[in-house]
Amino acid sequence: MTLEETIVMEETISFILEVIGTVAAAISGIRLAATKNFDWFGAYTVGLVTAIGGGTLRDVLLDIPVFWMQTWWYLGVTALSLATVIIFRSILVSKDKILFIFDSIGLALFCVIGITKTLAIDYPMWVAVVMGIITGAFGGVIRDILINEEPLVFRKDIYATACLAGSLVYWLLYINNVSVIIQQLACAATIIGIRVLTLKYNLSLPVLSETGHRPKRLKQQKNDK
Repeated sequence: MTLEETIVMEETISFILEVIGTVAAAISGIRLAATKNFDWFGAYTVGLVTAIGGGTLRDVLLDIPVFWMQTWWYLGVTALSLATVIIFRSILVSKDKILFIFDSIGLALFCVIGITKTLAIDYPMWVAVVMGIITGAFGGVIRDILINEEPLVFRKDIYATACLAGSLVYWLLYINNVSVIIQQLACAATIIGIRVLTLKYNLSLPVLSETGHRPKRLKQQKNDK
């Protein structure tokens, strides 16, 4: 395979990851909006900011054109995601694990996209790691604020930490000159794998409280599971 063919293939795969990530993030936002009984426009807005929020902040910080202002398809994909949730509402809204699945996929793929785009404009890897975490997690922060929930990234759930772990895997493969495609897939798989293990084994980060003990609210949540 020639260098030109390799570049084209890598760009195609990055585009596919971006489409899948946008759909997953938009559905996670729309699904949560549905649980709060938002109307269609409100649900669309929550889905859209979930899908574009992290990437928007990334592009502003990197001082490059904001990605979703270059093409209309991000708006269109979010509209299709809304239609999907409306049609399959009984499946997508009623099951809590559906949110976890779509949220984890969006988190992983957006983290990969953030790292890849940052490296493409010659920033160092440590900046790419930060941008990967921002791209992956910040849209979810805006989503949770809009639906009046405590942002998931600030709770005990392993969320942004999973992005950090995936980013470090990307970094390790990057410095060893492994194929870009493998770097991306390994990063995404690490993030999704950590999120799955978190759910399966009820893993969490230590909670910082003023007394040094687990708050009663979190103790109650633990007992309820």
